[in-house]
Amino acid sequence: MDFSFSAEERAFEAEAEAFLAEKLPADIAARVHRGESIGKEDTERWQAILNDQGWLAVTWPVEYGGTGWDPVQQYLYDAAAWRAGAPRTVPFGLSMLGPVLIAFGTDEQKAHYLPRILNGDDWWCQGYSEPGAGSDLASLRTRADRDGDDYIINGQKTWTTLGQYANKIFCLVRTSNDGKPQEGISFVLVDIDTPGIEMRPIKLIEGGHEVNEVFFTDVRVPVANRVGEENKGWTIAKFLLGHERTGIAGVGLSRHTLSTLKNLAANTLRRGKPLIEDPLFAARIAEVEIDLAAMMITNLRMLSQSQGSPGPEASMLKIKGTVIHQTLNDLARRALGPAAAPFPAEAMAGNLALVDDTQARNAARYFNNRKLSIFGGSNEIQRNILTKMTMGARR
Repeated sequence: MDFSFSAEERAFEAEAEAFLAEKLPADIAARVHRGESIGKEDTERWQAILNDQGWLAVTWPVEYGGTGWDPVQQYLYDAAAWRAGAPRTVPFGLSMLGPVLIAFGTDEQKAHYLPRILNGDDWWCQGYSEPGAGSDLASLRTRADRDGDDYIINGQKTWTTLGQYANKIFCLVRTSNDGKPQEGISFVLVDIDTPGIEMRPIKLIEGGHEVNEVFFTDVRVPVANRVGEENKGWTIAKFLLGHERTGIAGVGLSRHTLSTLKNLAANTLRRGKPLIEDPLFAARIAEVEIDLAAMMITNLRMLSQSQGSPGPEASMLKIKGTVIHQTLNDLARRALGPAAAPFPAEAMAGNLALVDDTQARNAARYFNNRKLSIFGGSNEIQRNILTKMTMGARR
């Protein structure tokens, strides 16, 4: 494929930049640029603006309310949004459940849920991982037993990101113990207000509350809330994970982080010279920049060839994307030196004379992003998946 941008594509990029300059609230952009977390209210405010523009569901077909953008337009908008300081859209409804419903849902499910994702009526979270069933997802034990027109769900999910904001959760549940573990799993949609659901916060290493554990005790869910056939949810699970892993790669975010790192290195002195002129540090930046350029090409190639469920490229992007982003966080931490040490944010005050408050939050970002190479399927598991998909499993 041709990796140069046409005049039409550059015109689209200019249109995206103009939209972001006009419509992105300045207070939200300022918080993003400072590295602050964006809460539910501001996330919903920005997503409503995107929805009014028709630019919220960038990967959905036009007939379901999506943009219909081609892969290059998706890439150019993503890069422009990060440059402008736009917060990320919440992926669980838009990038994960939405494509699942479009591919596997009934007409009734599409008609009901897709508009509610777009207009913000539903905030979805993901019920996949369990204690003892993370990367080995097929070993999940949360059960859904049939009782007439309902399932009765009992079990536990963990690492449920932003579940404290959600009113809906899509879950993988075990509906049969016959055959291979993958053959007895179903995909169901659950209202979090249903009696028997309890959500408890999990505090992360940097002190934030981003993930949760969810307990299900005799939770009654209509069978009509199942997506796809009973016991055939593993196919849907793999489809969704492919989209999740592609999103985790975060090419636009890493390009933005690289730019911030270069600026930091250019304005940080070591032995009287800018750190970016130090041969060793400059070589480290060059290495990660080359890796990021290669990943960008892979991402564009995968998007241009995407038909249905993503292939092994999704695992490749997940591995490289998370390693690159963690490397960028580590280089920023090294550039800051002692100023990067304290966390959380309220402990930063004594270091603001050394570094501005944007960079003073780097320690929290560094520790928070250690999770990137674990969630969505650990990188070790992704390497196994790549081996099987590209070389065949050894017997």
